[in-house]
Amino acid sequence: MGDETEVLQSVSDLPVQDPPGEEFSAADLRWAKHHCDDVALIPYDRMEAFISGECHNPEHPTRFHIERGGKSENYIMYWCSFGPENYGEGWEILPSRKFRLNSRNRAARPQSMRGCTCHFTIKRSHARPSMALIIYHERRHINKSGFVCHGPLDRDAIGPGASKVPYVGSEIRQQTMSLIYLGVPEEYILQTHIEGIRRYSGSDTKASSLASQYVHKLGMIIKRSTHELDLDDQASVRMWADRNKKSVFFHQEATETDTFVLGIQTEWQLQQMIRFGHRSILASHSSFGVSKLKYPLHTVLVFDSRQQALPVAWLITRSVTEQDTLRWMKALTSRIHSVDSTWRIGGFMVDDPTSQLEPIRDVFSCPILFSLWHIRRTWHKNIIKKCSNIEVQREIFTQLGKFMQSIWSEKNPMDALEQLFQDFVDQTTFIQYFKSFWVPKLEMWIDTIRNLPLACQESCCAIEGYHLKLKLKAYDDSQLDALQRVDWLVHKLTTELHSGYWLNLYADESSSFPQVKAEYIASTSWQRAMQIRDKDVFFDDKESLSAKVASQKDASQKRTVWNSGSEFSLCSCSWSMQGNLCKHVIKINMMYAPRKDFQPSLSFQSFQRILLDLWQKPLDDSFSLDLSVAWVMQMQERIQKLAELATSDGIAQVAGKLPIQWTNKRGRRTAARRTSAIRVLPHSNGSIQRELTPKKNKRRKRLSTFSG
Repeated sequence: MGDETEVLQSVSDLPVQDPPGEEFSAADLRWAKHHCDDVALIPYDRMEAFISGECHNPEHPTRFHIERGGKSENYIMYWCSFGPENYGEGWEILPSRKFRLNSRNRAARPQSMRGCTCHFTIKRSHARPSMALIIYHERRHINKSGFVCHGPLDRDAIGPGASKVPYVGSEIRQQTMSLIYLGVPEEYILQTHIEGIRRYSGSDTKASSLASQYVHKLGMIIKRSTHELDLDDQASVRMWADRNKKSVFFHQEATETDTFVLGIQTEWQLQQMIRFGHRSILASHSSFGVSKLKYPLHTVLVFDSRQQALPVAWLITRSVTEQDTLRWMKALTSRIHSVDSTWRIGGFMVDDPTSQLEPIRDVFSCPILFSLWHIRRTWHKNIIKKCSNIEVQREIFTQLGKFMQSIWSEKNPMDALEQLFQDFVDQTTFIQYFKSFWVPKLEMWIDTIRNLPLACQESCCAIEGYHLKLKLKAYDDSQLDALQRVDWLVHKLTTELHSGYWLNLYADESSSFPQVKAEYIASTSWQRAMQIRDKDVFFDDKESLSAKVASQKDASQKRTVWNSGSEFSLCSCSWSMQGNLCKHVIKINMMYAPRKDFQPSLSFQSFQRILLDLWQKPLDDSFSLDLSVAWVMQMQERIQKLAELATSDGIAQVAGKLPIQWTNKRGRRTAARRTSAIRVLPHSNGSIQRELTPKKNKRRKRLSTFSG
């Protein structure tokens, strides 16, 4: 069926095809000829099934990625990962070979980017949003010379006997590396590696033998690899950056005028940032290892489909200046926009009041939120560390919670703090610590909390989960002597930590490793709290601020939570006694909302305060009133659309209710776009001018001829 092609006069005449099965490929579709391309129409929700089927082509197994600059509001271009060109070290272009190598070296040719020209475009019409038009520009996996350039049919791929060597794609290789880094036994790694190869090459004794050699050699390479490329740390980092240019988006050497800055983002992290960061929230995990590492680590996080924090970029630097922050943020967004020019975020979350906010507003043009996870965790740990009496611990923590609540009241928050100092004057160790470390900068924290909306508790749990995993990997006892070397930190991030998150997400989406998936889902206190049954929570009618939670393993054991319904609650479990936000506190707060004595969360009070300020600020018949009304209407429309999307069966139902707009015709200067509820208002007249200025686009004129 896939070989039959008919000439098509109009795309509107295409029939909708929906082959059965979990996935299907181009061979399962009947293609029509339109101009120079093959076209077919499928349901939009089967798009992932088609891409997956094309990846599992037995003759040309591959992966398809979104081409740089190949995505817009109307179409997405996918290109075979073995094309279009071959890049060596130093970004040198190595064109695909036209001849056979007289070499016995099986690794004479890289495993990817061999000049494959296979690519297709998926276009979604505004008139028919539930349908996807597949435009296949080149269905054959060949290079510009017309030769097959990868897969079992490529005899010149890796030297003599290429057809006998099992195919090892980037996904299988990364899976094997991740299992090795996690310390999984070699027998299990070999078993999963062979299973992955058989998906492409079938069952073969020779292939199993070669796979065993491959896993063993890869394990030896990883074990013998070292972070010290040079005795001098600065020279070692420079050598690593030169060898891994695709994973470095910003590098600034330390000089007399500039401070050291190294920005790391792998290709996989880039894809996850585009995937989970678009129209969503980025979070900042800042200043990790200030006192232990040579340079502190700053992490940019996204939240995946389970709202787990996923690291998508690392910054190693001591610089917090506005100039350096602006440089690396521009470099990061430029890298993303080279792949997807329509990418933008819905908000940026910071956890440090000293963070430079102007670069965030300038580069991302989005709202900024503030997360309290850092200050809560620091206070919690120091109370437990410096106060031995349990009753004193919970009373101090409760008073600090009241201090935070008073920030939005008419009372002076410092009065509540003075009362705390008087009530616990005998706790000299903690009081001296608090006065010396926190009092000098409390005014800065209070101003930040008042001026920025606060993040919810679920995001705080996700960031804390990443913090604990990073701390476990970075502060390995066997590597304490290397903490003052930057190359060691780079090696740790790009190998063990990166592989761990790659395997977690892969296990969650493919269900290949049930145990890894279960541990990943339960890696945050919020997810663990969701697994606690409501009937295992007991409230004390005599003591309204106390509650108990039965253990999931032993129902006879109960954990006591004091100051229930507040972010500053304490629990008697061991996890809370280590200074962490435990699942029992989260579960109690979830069930406390319907109660009459429930006090709104800090994030809700912050949101309420912003709305009240917005309502009270404009004067009658002033321009600020018009602007405030516009913002409120935009917020109402956005919340309404998000709520409608959450309760509907799919995006097609929501998109079908949107107003129809005229599409552009040839000769018009600008293209019509659907009004989006998520689109924010411009911040200045200059941004308005940039929005209205037409941009010339000479590329891919062929796509504009499809009317849907």
